[in-house]
Amino acid sequence: MQRDDSRGFGGWALVWVAALATVLMLHYGREMFPAAVEYPADRVIPFADWISAIMNWLRENLTWFTRSITATLNVPLSFALDLLAKGFKFGHGAEAWTLPRLSWVGVVIVAFLAGRAAGGLRLGLLTGGCFLYVALFGKWTSSMLTLGLIAIAVPFCILTGLFVGIWAWRKPWAERFMVSPALDLMQTMPTFAYLIPMLLLFGNSPVSAMMATAIFATPPMVRATMLGLSRIPSEISDFSEMAGCTTRQKLWRVQLPSARPTLMVGVNQVIMLALNMVIISSMIGAGGLGYDVLLALRALKVGNAMEAGLAIVAIAIALDRLSQAMAAKQARGHVHQDDEVRSFYQRYPNLVLAIAALLVTTVLSLAIPAFAKVPAEITISTARAWKDAVTWVTINWFDVIEAFRVTLILYVLNPLRAFCEGFPWLGAVFLLGLAGFQLGGWRLAATVAALTTFCAATGLWEKTMATVYLCGISAFVACLFGIPLGLMASRSDRFERFLTPIIDTLQTMPSFCFIIPVVMLFRIGDVTAMIATVAFAIVPAIRYTNHGIRQVPPSLIEAAKVSGCTRTQTFFRVQLPVALPEIMLGINQTILMALAMIIICAMIGTRDLGQEVFIALSKADAGRGIVAGLAIAFIGITADRLFNAWSARTRARLG
Repeated sequence: MQRDDSRGFGGWALVWVAALATVLMLHYGREMFPAAVEYPADRVIPFADWISAIMNWLRENLTWFTRSITATLNVPLSFALDLLAKGFKFGHGAEAWTLPRLSWVGVVIVAFLAGRAAGGLRLGLLTGGCFLYVALFGKWTSSMLTLGLIAIAVPFCILTGLFVGIWAWRKPWAERFMVSPALDLMQTMPTFAYLIPMLLLFGNSPVSAMMATAIFATPPMVRATMLGLSRIPSEISDFSEMAGCTTRQKLWRVQLPSARPTLMVGVNQVIMLALNMVIISSMIGAGGLGYDVLLALRALKVGNAMEAGLAIVAIAIALDRLSQAMAAKQARGHVHQDDEVRSFYQRYPNLVLAIAALLVTTVLSLAIPAFAKVPAEITISTARAWKDAVTWVTINWFDVIEAFRVTLILYVLNPLRAFCEGFPWLGAVFLLGLAGFQLGGWRLAATVAALTTFCAATGLWEKTMATVYLCGISAFVACLFGIPLGLMASRSDRFERFLTPIIDTLQTMPSFCFIIPVVMLFRIGDVTAMIATVAFAIVPAIRYTNHGIRQVPPSLIEAAKVSGCTRTQTFFRVQLPVALPEIMLGINQTILMALAMIIICAMIGTRDLGQEVFIALSKADAGRGIVAGLAIAFIGITADRLFNAWSARTRARLG
């Protein structure tokens, strides 16, 4: 049911003035209604205890089942890790013998060939160069451990997401009541909250890390599958039925091939999310580059951490560009009429060359050590340079940095934090419910009110508002800088070409890498968390603003010019209003990314829901961690639902 706006803007303005006045009276007159300001402690619902009891029962009664899953999944995972990083060991003691891992030279050549096959020589040089960079900076073994986990986790995510997406597309009731709510939780639940049940059920091992990565990275594939199948023209489906295809033939031979470009976008997102998860999953046995970053962060070795983080960036850039090129190639399509008469090499020259390169270089590694392991003589280290740069900035700019930090804390962050933490829980429920009612009717109002009430009823209201305060100020600052940068990029192709590599790097850089240099300059606390979060969350604000302005139909711009509008008038009166829904979507994504980063920033001293998750992880307290994770997820879902409703209403108003 959608709310009728017949009362007009003036009517709603009066409603909001009255509502805000009521809540402010409640805020400052808290002595009169204490139960409406602070949720009564004797009425807290013990969700955490219930979840802990369920998890303990599962651990005691289903360990045999979960550990059998661990043993099964460990087979392909161990094979991938041995193939890429460790080598195959047979036998024991003095009689043991080992088959070498794939030569690093061969893997670099394969990366070049894959890029050349997908996107030409330039892409081949980029992908090969990224893997060569990892080798020359001494991160090859750690990178291959990470790549081995990705190589098993990503196909698992793709297959799972594909089948769940097909089922949800065929069963609208399942998509509405089961799949979509589950995806919302999976995408808004903090990644650390996945680790606790994985640790309890599957043990401290790479398999647990792979399972956590799969849960985090699967939703984009589900959504891409549903979107791709729903966008197939009806004529294609009708033609397959006229050709006598069965339901299964129609799906696998017609519909899925037609949706392949959209599916490849989902594959790209799965790869990026899986790489973003590797550092966090290193806490429960993943190893690899994530473990290197984590160790360096704990020891505050900024140079080592940045080197490991940039190695992840290099792999992410290579896989991102490669998957995008493959998606574009699938969208263009290509058919060879003489495939049946051409030899295997003529049809797949790059594949044959890649297999030959791997075989030759790996055999050579048995006799030539330089092919087996990257020689120390050619490796490079920038750890000292990073450390010296941070030290120089700290010494020469200490007074300025400290003045900025103290001013921000005293005059902005502390007052805002005090206001948010003291905000009446009942007032927040009322205001959010009112916003939901105005934007989407009773159903949205009930949803956001119930989710907000959960945060109070679990006894986490103060930490919830601490999370909202830090997420809110970070998202505001990210939009304050990101939207103008996006507007500048949309009006200047030269500035867009300059800005694109920067935001690409920010998008692929692991979240921990934003924390490391900032904590060295600003020490631990809310200022560090805010700056790191702004750097992490600013990309959607820039991208969506730039994309929204550039997607304005040329006919509208021409009509404005014919009407005598100047370039500035066209921008502010035509382009900006039409692009507003896209910009609002960017703000929505900025908020969600800020929320995800704020939770990670709990590692550097913030006192919010992220801290609850970390404490639960250290104590293996599943109930406490999952309840805190749900509270975080509900913040994200509430913001997402309200902004989506606002965006839909704006689109409808603009036609």
